[in-house]
Amino acid sequence: VQLQASGGGLVQAGGSLRLSCAAAGRTFSGHYMGWFRRAPGKEREFVAAIKWGGGATFYSDSVKGRFTASRDNTGNTGYLQMNSLKPEDTAIYYCAYRTSSTYTTRSYHYQVWGQGTLVTVSS
Repeated sequence: VQLQASGGGLVQAGGSLRLSCAAAGRTFSGHYMGWFRRAPGKEREFVAAIKWGGGATFYSDSVKGRFTASRDNTGNTGYLQMNSLKPEDTAIYYCAYRTSSTYTTRSYHYQVWGQGTLVTVSS
């Protein structure tokens, strides 16, 4: 599997962005796509995850209620809809793929990574 992330940009606080992560190669419904971010001067942190077969989603407390992870019906692209953005959401966002049927927030348990896309939220 290879991942290609896109959709980052500059947005004002309170605005919205939708990130996309196109998956090329063979994916499985039991696996997971995760979203992570790295803010300037901080370590990479878990943001959200979705079971590739659909249904189960997971969020960090900092984005719960504002961000939504989803997947298109073709099964090839994952999305992270980000609403009510805050300046503290500014970071490089990464999508990642976990070749396992168990959920985790730990980044080192995700085997495939996209290249990252920059999200900047101005105050």
